[in-house]
Amino acid sequence: MREQKNIFYNVDKVTIGLYLALVLIGWINIYASVYNEEHSKIFDFTQSYGKQMIWIACAIVISLIILMTDIKFFPTFSYTIYIIVLIMLVGVLLVGSATGGHKSWFLIGNFKLQPSEFAKFATCLAIAKYLSTLSIKIKDVRTKMFSALIIGLPAILIILQGDVGSSLVYVAFIFVLYREGLSGNVLLFGVLAILLFILALLINQYIILGVLAGITLILFFYIRKRRKEIFILVSSFVLIAGFVFSVNYVHDNVLKPHQKDRIDVLIGKEVDLKGVGYNVNQSKIAIGSGGFFGKGFLQGTQNKYNFLPAQSTDFIYCTIGEEWGFVGSTIVVILFVLLFLRIILLAERQRSTYGRIYGYCVASILFFHFMISVAMTIGLAPVIGIPLPFISYGGSSLWAFTILLFVFVKQDANRLQLL
Repeated sequence: MREQKNIFYNVDKVTIGLYLALVLIGWINIYASVYNEEHSKIFDFTQSYGKQMIWIACAIVISLIILMTDIKFFPTFSYTIYIIVLIMLVGVLLVGSATGGHKSWFLIGNFKLQPSEFAKFATCLAIAKYLSTLSIKIKDVRTKMFSALIIGLPAILIILQGDVGSSLVYVAFIFVLYREGLSGNVLLFGVLAILLFILALLINQYIILGVLAGITLILFFYIRKRRKEIFILVSSFVLIAGFVFSVNYVHDNVLKPHQKDRIDVLIGKEVDLKGVGYNVNQSKIAIGSGGFFGKGFLQGTQNKYNFLPAQSTDFIYCTIGEEWGFVGSTIVVILFVLLFLRIILLAERQRSTYGRIYGYCVASILFFHFMISVAMTIGLAPVIGIPLPFISYGGSSLWAFTILLFVFVKQDANRLQLL
């Protein structure tokens, strides 16, 4: 009876505390990043920080509704929610509003709703539902194909919206599949493909091909009497060679100019501090200028004089670095790491396969967002324009991340009922 009367019964307080701490840090730094002396009150609803307060209040209401929802609702309607979100992604392509080159929003009065943010949550539900089916085994080819279809459909629709950055987040699901038994070779091949892509842009392709041919000949010497392994070796060489020679074509003809420029700047192939490299350069200046303890709250000059791009959204970590310094930046990183570790710990104690898989989905999505968002502000990843969870300005992203997390919190609190 106690579980029915108290929605906070058995809810993990550590996870809730970390969530609230990150949301509070986000709100304070949004205020600092777009501070306007003529509108100095943090509750001024005409400014971004006032609007964010509304989004935060709504997010808290959403979290309470989730905690009051029957524990079987989300497992039961996982596919239904997934299909509804897919329809929304198609709908935004037809009647959506375009902003910044992306046709990703539904315009509802003065509020813009971005379905792609909620698609990650819906995909987590669907993949957890599919992989938790008793007859499903991740090593089966059919399972891999259906998993790729579930993950790939929303990613493709988001690419069609022009938002390649958000679609890349779906790469994070590889960690979930790996936890459920996918071969580690897939991760290894992924890392090697990224390295080859970078090398093919920096080094002459024929030099790379020569090195690969040499390695192939050495391996051939050791396996020359085993036909099956020779076939695999030769096939691998042909595929890798084809990949290497396709890199420049993809770089020059498939990627959009701004995407190509960002990659060139990241790998040092091009230096353009006044053009495409401006954002990252100013970001690094802001973070570096913060020193150990930072310049102080509302004292960031890069913020104040608008040198920082997207300072309340994609580059909000720069505000943290400039005003709170190394200490403040490190605290934020520690809070995120503690959240990831806590989610994984809770995922491993789940009694149901569905709960465990969904927990790993949550951890993977949040980790990917955190890793790329922080890395791109310090020049370690290309600028792909994704928010820092719970901290960046935006109603859709905050609500989507809140739903993503609190559905898992609810599952953990009632984990014995999901057997």
